[in-house]
Amino acid sequence: MNEVELKRTSRGVLLGVKVQPRSRRPGLQGVHGGKLRVGVKEPPERGKANGVLVRLLADVLQVPEADIRLVRGATSPQKQFLIQGVSEAELRRRIEQSLAR
Repeated sequence: MNEVELKRTSRGVLLGVKVQPRSRRPGLQGVHGGKLRVGVKEPPERGKANGVLVRLLADVLQVPEADIRLVRGATSPQKQFLIQGVSEAELRRRIEQSLAR
């Protein structure tokens, strides 16, 4: 299995995500090119998919939605999120645990 690339910063941990809007299979779909692949049912219109993506990540990563900030890719399927309140090692463990289900 590929490993998701995480980058620790002074403000938190950066997580790259490749989102698939209008997915028939919502949820975590694996890791590709170092990015976490996530499917959402919502279309990429007016931020609907981004909102659902943040809620899904909060649930999977076990962090409050307020601790997840989209820092790059608001209108692109390639996104980068800043995750606060959790260490890089713990975030990696949570991602791997969720992917193993």
